[in-house]
Amino acid sequence: MTARRREDPLRRAVRLLDVPWRRVAGAVTLGALALGCAVGLAAVAAWLIARASQQPPVLVLSVAAVTVRAFGVGRGTLRYAERLVSHDVALRGVVSLRTTLYARLAAGRSEAVAALREGDLLARTGADADAVGDVVVRAFVPAGVAAAVSLLAVAIVGVLLPEAGAALLVLLLVVGVGAPWLADRAARETERRSVRARADMTAATLDVLGDAGPLAVSGALDARLDDLRRADRELVAATDVGARTSATSEAIQTAATGVAVVAALLLGVPAVASGRLSPEDLAVVVLTPLAAFEGVGALPAAAVQLRRSRAAAARIMALLDDAAPDPSAPAPVAVTPSDDGTALAAHDLACGWPSRPAPAVAGLDVTVPAGGSLAVVGPSGAGKTTLLLTLAGLLAPVGGRLERHAEASWTAEDAHLFDTTVLENLRVARGGVTEDEARDALAAVGLGPWAASLPDGLDTVVGPGGDAVSGGERRRLLVARALVSRAPVLVIDEPAEHLDPEGADAVVRMVLGLTAHGRTVVMATHHRGALDAADAVLSLDDAHAPAA
Repeated sequence: MTARRREDPLRRAVRLLDVPWRRVAGAVTLGALALGCAVGLAAVAAWLIARASQQPPVLVLSVAAVTVRAFGVGRGTLRYAERLVSHDVALRGVVSLRTTLYARLAAGRSEAVAALREGDLLARTGADADAVGDVVVRAFVPAGVAAAVSLLAVAIVGVLLPEAGAALLVLLLVVGVGAPWLADRAARETERRSVRARADMTAATLDVLGDAGPLAVSGALDARLDDLRRADRELVAATDVGARTSATSEAIQTAATGVAVVAALLLGVPAVASGRLSPEDLAVVVLTPLAAFEGVGALPAAAVQLRRSRAAAARIMALLDDAAPDPSAPAPVAVTPSDDGTALAAHDLACGWPSRPAPAVAGLDVTVPAGGSLAVVGPSGAGKTTLLLTLAGLLAPVGGRLERHAEASWTAEDAHLFDTTVLENLRVARGGVTEDEARDALAAVGLGPWAASLPDGLDTVVGPGGDAVSGGERRRLLVARALVSRAPVLVIDEPAEHLDPEGADAVVRMVLGLTAHGRTVVMATHHRGALDAADAVLSLDDAHAPAA
């Protein structure tokens, strides 16, 4: 584990892309040929213009004219082919990375995932995975193309005028090394400050988009919007930090291009006067550098992408390392049959997070019978969510004994409603859910009339990009998702949060009433108005909470 953590995270993440390096080499070759056509086009066009000014017979210019057309067509065609190949490699790599990421997280320590905010987890599996895949298209391929084309341009100019070729080589090295170095310095500081700002922005955006109505009712919407604005300001400030260095990097390229042209003139004019260089070749020596710098001009952006991809890879690999099974950790609680009709039983149970010294809940004795319901109440910070995660099997107990006699499904307070149909949102829990099963689950949580009123029925798209759903409808839909999972025990965290008191009581009664469908229900809530519907109520007071 320690050796893996010391290894470059980008190198580790790129291995998970399962990149076919032959195809990357093919993309570099196509890109070099495309940009080589640009260099050739500049050289041949310069010769053609200079030679045509001397009014030779037309046949003398015919080969050059056809060559210009060939280079012009070839540049666009080869660039398109390079984009097809490189993007295919990158997209397939991201699929491979995400597949591996999901598989390892599913098989690893669930507390590593449970400890992350939803926005942070989505950022790592979404934008960060894309950033690692982009390193192929936006860093590796441009670097290879720039190296190949720079050598080609230096060779063309060097054959005609060696000293001009040497000057071009020096200037290409200055731009190809100095500008990316400056860009990397700017990106280093920008990424350091913006990584957290992007995660905060994602989390705040999800809160505002997913719970705008309930947040407005509870009066918390303005605070969430302030969080979003603050994250945006931090992101803008982080970008501004590196702007000056990035501008210097761009200025170096522009200045070096001008210096190359002036150097070619200063070296070429005496060569023409002495007869070492023809006037037509002087045009080639002067104008070829203009195209040559197109290749190295992409290197600062490649350096920025490399820095961004390395930061994203560090976040992904840190998540995978945290989720990797720990041989020294206690074995997970196995599901064992029960002879007395018990679903869950805890004896002197202590629950907490491995990274925290004190348990959130300690000395807990509770038994939940199969088909019964347990409501867990207590102030914020008392350990309700930690206890539920432990009972659901997502956190290992830190003390005492836990007996689980049935599989459990977990529904978090901030569970995600995906931008897809109602049916597909339910199929997140079980892929084989039929339409009849979906309607039954929706009816069980009180959404039968709502589902019947949807314009496209179960095929209606909901979520951020679809039909708007109220806070109560959203939470009932998430409970329906848990219901179709077929898990005997439903563990549901704060199903009525951010709802008005009347709506909250209705949702709490609905959740506790799922025992009528043969399920065992364990629920945490702040709302105490409908607790008479629970078979048992567990209050987490200061006796169970760790000392401040």
